[in-house]
Parts: sequence; C-alpha cells; structure tokens
Amino acid sequence: MSAPSHDLDLLHPTLAHHIVNTLGWPGLRPLQREALAPLAEGQDAVLLAPTAGGKTEAAVFPLLSAMAGGWGPGVSLIYVCPIKALLNNLLPRLQAYAGWMGRSVGLWHGDVAASARQRLLRERPDVLLTTPESLEAMLVSTKVDHYELFGRVRAAVVDEVHAFAGDDRGWHLLSVLERLTRLRGAPIQRVGLSATVGNPAELLTWLQGSGASARPGRVVSPEAPPAVVEPADDATAVAPPPGDVELDYVGSLDNAATVVSALHAGEKRLVFCDSRRVVEQLGAGLRARGVTTFLSHASLSVDERRRAEEAFADARDCVIVATSTLELGIDVGDLDRVIQIDAPGSVASFLQRIGRTGRRAETVRNCLFLTLTEDGLLKAAGLLHLWGRHRVEPITPTPEPRHIVAQQLLALCLQEFEVGERLWPEWWPGLEPFGHGEPIVAHLLAEGFVERDGGMLMIGPEAERRFGHRHFMELTSVFTAPPEFTVLHGRTEIGRANPALLASREEGAGPRRLLLAGRSWAVTWVDWKRSRCFVEPADDGGTARWESTGHTGVSFDLARAQRDVLLGADPPVRSTKRAAAALAQARERHADRVHPDGTVVTRDAGGDLRWWTWAGTKANLTLRATLSTGVDPVQRPNDRRLRLQESVEPAGWAALRESAVDRIALPEVDRKALAGLKFNAALPDHLAERTLAARLADVHGARCVLQEPTRFVVDTADR
Repeated sequence: MSAPSHDLDLLHPTLAHHIVNTLGWPGLRPLQREALAPLAEGQDAVLLAPTAGGKTEAAVFPLLSAMAGGWGPGVSLIYVCPIKALLNNLLPRLQAYAGWMGRSVGLWHGDVAASARQRLLRERPDVLLTTPESLEAMLVSTKVDHYELFGRVRAAVVDEVHAFAGDDRGWHLLSVLERLTRLRGAPIQRVGLSATVGNPAELLTWLQGSGASARPGRVVSPEAPPAVVEPADDATAVAPPPGDVELDYVGSLDNAATVVSALHAGEKRLVFCDSRRVVEQLGAGLRARGVTTFLSHASLSVDERRRAEEAFADARDCVIVATSTLELGIDVGDLDRVIQIDAPGSVASFLQRIGRTGRRAETVRNCLFLTLTEDGLLKAAGLLHLWGRHRVEPITPTPEPRHIVAQQLLALCLQEFEVGERLWPEWWPGLEPFGHGEPIVAHLLAEGFVERDGGMLMIGPEAERRFGHRHFMELTSVFTAPPEFTVLHGRTEIGRANPALLASREEGAGPRRLLLAGRSWAVTWVDWKRSRCFVEPADDGGTARWESTGHTGVSFDLARAQRDVLLGADPPVRSTKRAAAALAQARERHADRVHPDGTVVTRDAGGDLRWWTWAGTKANLTLRATLSTGVDPVQRPNDRRLRLQESVEPAGWAALRESAVDRIALPEVDRKALAGLKFNAALPDHLAERTLAARLADVHGARCVLQEPTRFVVDTADR
C-alpha cells in the first residue's frame, strides 16, 4: 500500500511506511497533516482537537522524524501528562511508534518501581514519559546526574496542557521547563496538546514561557511563527449537533441510579460525577440494582482503579462511575453513552466528556444530564446555553504564584547545591512570576530557609526542618492533599478514607462502616500512628466523605447563563417533561430575582435585603470587599447573591456603586486559609495573603456588576 505524498512526505520514510502498513492508515487526519510543517521546523505550537482527535500522533510523528534526522542518543523528547494513569495508557503506544525508528521510551512517575528507575538512569531512553512532579524529583535528587540526563533534550510535549494552565501545576511545569532549557543551554521546542479552549493563542504564549519573545539560537523559518493548529473540522466540535444531548431532572441520587440502571441495557456507559462521595453512593446504588458497575476516583488505590478501567474496557453491558479522572484521554474502549450527574464546572470540561462518545462511524456524540436539585438543573441548563452559543471558557493561569517562586528557589538550591545570589534570575529569564523575586529571596534568607556564604545561596536549616522529610519529597509537588488513611482488606489496599470518618462514632452504634470502591466495609482496627485502617466486607451502611479542595464556585459567565435561562433562554437540547416542569417552577420561583438589564435587590418579609447579582462566587466576594459600607460583612456570598445592610436605599446604593467602579478591592483572606497554600511558610505573610486574595477575586466580573443598573423589589417572599 502506498501513502499519499501530500500526507506523509514530511515524515521519515520508515515512519511513513509503518503508518500505512502497520497501522493501516490511508493517510493522516487533518490535525496530523497541519501539524507536520510547524513541528518539523522546530516551532512551538498548541494542537487543538476533540478527545480521540489524534493529538498524540500529531505531535509525536514529526518529532520522531526529527529525532531520526540527527538528534543524538539519550533523552531528547519529554512527554508530560497531568496524571499517571494517562502516562501508563500511552506507554505501549509510544513504545511501538518509537520502536519502528529504533528508539526507546521510558516511564518515570511516583508508581514506577525503584529498580525500573535505576534501569532508566543506566539505559537512558530517547523519549521520557513523566509528570512535572517527577521531573522535579529527578532534578533535586542526588542520585541523578541531571546535566547528563537532561542535557540533550530537544522538545517537550505537554499533553492536556489546559489542565496544567488553569492551576499552580502549570506554573510549576513552566518553571521546570525553564531549568531544563538552561541545563541544555539552548531552547527546547514546546508543543501543547489540548481539547477546544476559548483562548488558544494566549495558551500558546503562556506555554512558551520566557520563549514567548525571540530566543537566540532558535533556527526557524521566518514565515512560520509559533502555531495554533486547529483544523476547521475540529473547530466545529464546540457546536451543538442536533439530538445527541438530553436534559433530565430526577430529584435524587437514588432516582438517578434507577434511571441509569433502566436505560441503555447492553451498552457501555460512563457516568461522570463531580465528587468522590457521589461516585461511591451512585456506584453502590447501581450494584444494588444488579448493574455491573466499576468505579474510578483519586482516593481508590492504583490497583483498584486499574482493575476497574481494564475490566470496563473489555466489558459491554456495564457502567463505570468516575470523577474527572476519566475526563482526560485514558482509553476505556468503545463507549456508547456518557451520563452526567448535575453539571461539570465548564463547557470545556463538558466537551472533554461528551468527546468520549461517537468514535465509531455509526454513532454520534451523546450525553444525558441527570440533575438532582434545582441548583443542579440551573447549572446544567446554563452550561448547555453557553455551549449553544459556542462559548468555551478561556484558560486563565492562576494569578500571582509567589509560593511557586519560593518553592523553585529552594528546589534550585537542592539541584545545584549552591546558586549565585545575583545569578538565580538567569534560570527563569523573563518568566513572569520571577520578575519580583527579590523580596521572597530576602524572606528565605531572613527565616533560614536558605543561607548565604561567599555570595552563594544554599539550603538552610529551616528548609531542612519543614521540607526535608524523605529527601525533600514535599518540595517536588505544588499541591496539597488533605490527610487520608489507607484502607486495607488483609494485605490488599482498597483506597484512602477521610480520618474524620474513623474518629466519629455514636455510642453503641457498632463498628464504623466505610463506603469505598462501591462496597460497604466494617472497620476492624485503626492504626492511628501509621494512618492505616483494616476492614472486612459489610452488607451495607457504609459512609463516604472527603474534604473538598480547590472549589471556587460558579464562574461569572456560568452564573449569567443561569440568569439567561431563568429569563426564558432554552438550551439547544432535548428536555424531558420532568426537566421542563422543574425549569418552569424555577423560573416562577426566581421571577422577581432576575432582570435582563441589570441586577435586582429584594427585601423579604423579614426585612433582609438580598442583592441578586448572578455574577459568580469570586465576583461576589470581590463586591463584598469593595462595597464594605453597604454589604453585610458576615454572611458569605454565594454564586447568585449577597446580603446587604438594612440601611441601604435606592439613591444611596446607586451612588455607592458608581463611586466604587474605579476602586475595586480584593477579597479579605481568612488566616486559616493560608494553610491551603503550599509553601506559604516560605513567604512573608503579606505576600501569602495577597496571593490568596488575588485567587479569590474576579475584578472584571465585579466591575461589570457595578456598572449595571439595579432594580429594587420590596416585600417579596423569601424563597
């Protein structure tokens, strides 16, 4: 079989041969064709396509061809993923592709055995699959010659780059890539892979880091600037196709289990929930109804998740219930249906999830929303309304990541043993967070996190005390996780549980019972010192609960979309009679709380004033801080409203809002919240507080609200 020259002539002939004859492809997909030229020319790029759109091959094929064209031995390509399961899933595929070219692939992450890591250091692969945390661990390890390991890196592929860019792991990744660039002594090509996002050009600029401006030493064609590659066919993936999305209102999780068990018999269904507790409860409910059910979430053991995912991939008439752990590109085989409990937090997330279906030629993408409450119904309807308007949220990097600067300075001292006190900026030249690092360096010196000797900086005793446990493993990741107990049945690890469930028990209530992996367990013994508990199977009665982390409420756009729905906008999907009736009731209930031209203030029979902004949690927190003389300072705002002080009246309120437009304040930070900011101890208190305040704020949303007129509606029922 011969390959079309217009598809494959930029690839190495050996690779082109295997694409046609081993994979059986007649040619490349649009994304793969359009990515060939910019990647072959060494350009930074972001490749956009829906789930299963061939992004991995679009990046790897031209880079393997470049590798065959003269890249030397050793690690020359790094492939970074946000989760270990995705790396495990990709490994055999990339091993096959690299093997065709006589190249090797290695895997390094937290679950890889020490013996395999030692072998990788002895027999360095050409392609390294890893996470940012494992890259950091290698850089700071005394057992790794990081100059030898990383000194030949030519390119880095960042899979699911949007998942990194929206939180602190993104800044960590960029900082590590800058250090790798300095180790190599030349630019490293950066390629991001993403589903559809609202601001791909800005995402590419962010990914380039200090290389967003011209970098010396890069030999590229002047006609080929850094590229956003999104074929026209893939760009339409955000558009709502007819008839494949349905909105239902079922009223409870028990009813949702009944609906899932009754629908689509004989098909493979993936159900997304946005909390581990709901995954456990729904999984148990489905099993009680005789449905073959598998579970996947972050607090299940690695083996438990892997067994579930492998069994699900091979089964047909079954359901897997998962959090966003299966939103990313892990292969779970041919999927017939996606079901969403309530709503994900963004259109981008919804596109990832619906993209799991419709991969076979005779099928279409589909998703059934089962909403449990009025809030869930409104969020789902609002999200689908945004989708109907082709609105995908922009990816916004977390603001003011000063704690990442502190972490990186400490990590660099570990990596290099000593760093010139005036030379450290050269490791992150032009990377935005490091432009104001001097106060952080001064604090690290003053508090003993680093020491100065002869103009050189090195790790100090305070860093040893706070972060030195297990060879500074705490310094390798920038996120915190609540403490959890390992749950063991004999020698088999089931997963991890909230210690609060083990500490609380009513007198005479019998053994504590946990719900984990979709089954109830009776706790037989708790090893408090080692954070372990031992369990035996129980018939029922288990409880699931975990601490929520990182939830910042509904965005401004999604809150406003809910207001649009209450004002009569219908999302472009099928709605069941139950959903239509529940939505009609919601519209009636909120009739005096929404207005198309601005916000509404209501006074209920008890005298409380409620300001219905429909602006999202962050904007409302920002408004409370800005309008301190008019907003109740005690009651925390929610996504939709704030409580005002009883003295507010229409004329004074208009003047107060007008005067506040140009003096918007950041939300106040609860001192206890600083514990959730990792490495906050390595920052001066005022800088740690400002970092958190910036992350709680939505200045744009708050300003929009302040500039809108407000209607006062008095003597309404408090509903």
